Amino acid sequence: MDERVVSQEELVDDGIIDNSIRPELLDEYIGQSEVKENIRVFIEAAKLRNEPLDHVLLYGPPGLGKTTLAYIIARELGVNIKTASGPSIEKSGDLAAILSTLEPGDVLFIDEIHRMPRYIEEILYPAMEDFSLDIIIGSEGNSRNIKIDLPPFTLVGATTRAGDLSGPLRDRFGIISKLKFYTKEELAAIIKRTSRVLAMPIDDDAANELASRSRGTPRIANRLFKRVRDFAIVDGKEEIDLDITNKALDRLKVDKDGLDETDYQLLKAIIERFNGGPVGVDALASSIGEEVTTIEDVIEPYLLQEGYLKRTSRGRTVTDKAYQHLHISYQGGLFGGDGLDV
Repeated sequence: MDERVVSQEELVDDGIIDNSIRPELLDEYIGQSEVKENIRVFIEAAKLRNEPLDHVLLYGPPGLGKTTLAYIIARELGVNIKTASGPSIEKSGDLAAILSTLEPGDVLFIDEIHRMPRYIEEILYPAMEDFSLDIIIGSEGNSRNIKIDLPPFTLVGATTRAGDLSGPLRDRFGIISKLKFYTKEELAAIIKRTSRVLAMPIDDDAANELASRSRGTPRIANRLFKRVRDFAIVDGKEEIDLDITNKALDRLKVDKDGLDETDYQLLKAIIERFNGGPVGVDALASSIGEEVTTIEDVIEPYLLQEGYLKRTSRGRTVTDKAYQHLHISYQGGLFGGDGLDV
């Protein structure tokens, strides 16, 4: 299968984006206005109280700026940030090693926090509530409990699956914010900023076209900008214009609405192999050779948002918009589904 312009690994890992184009302050952060302004108030209030910021949970589809916001929160608070990922914290000692390095007021950012083992979650509860850590060391029959006092800190958790968090963990976050897909205007502004940072001008028409094909996601917009820049440089252009943008994106097989080959493959599989649906995600994943998590976290959100796909109690179905977009005539079957939306 052809490689996507933006792979799952790239979408899941915010850290791969060049730090040079990452905004450092709330005033530089484009989009997510409501979330941004609320966080600004919470930060200012915490500083006035001379207390650490309440723990923050950021959730939403990948690539929308959760990691960037975590770094901005630390910078606005004037503290250091330590980072970890949920899957990497496998033992209580791993968590203790991370927490023991924190200074008063520091931010601990845990990406993919929903993938943290449940027994690690339970150890984290007193750390979040009481700034203390209770761990058991030693082997069975010769073990003992150690309590470690921790400095006050702020945990910022990021997840694409807030529903996968346990209730007790979710309830310990004082600030919970959902990040949404960006508008084309916001993405165009992000692209223009990136062009300035990377010293490669782009005209307004090209920025708008690139924004319209970026799936509402800043990380995709920045990555596509870099690929279009490559085409422009090779063509000897000193500015990215609409012509080279269209040429590059067509070569990359990203269509006018941001759909790529994997999106086409998924939609066509539902239409051609499952009569338009409904089809369960496991069967769909097997039919196109993708992981279930890739479909749910990376491919589906934009298709659902834009109305190409519908999720029902019986599975996924394509919509008439998908048939029209793929220039396929509806031939009957269970198109549209007869289950309830979920």
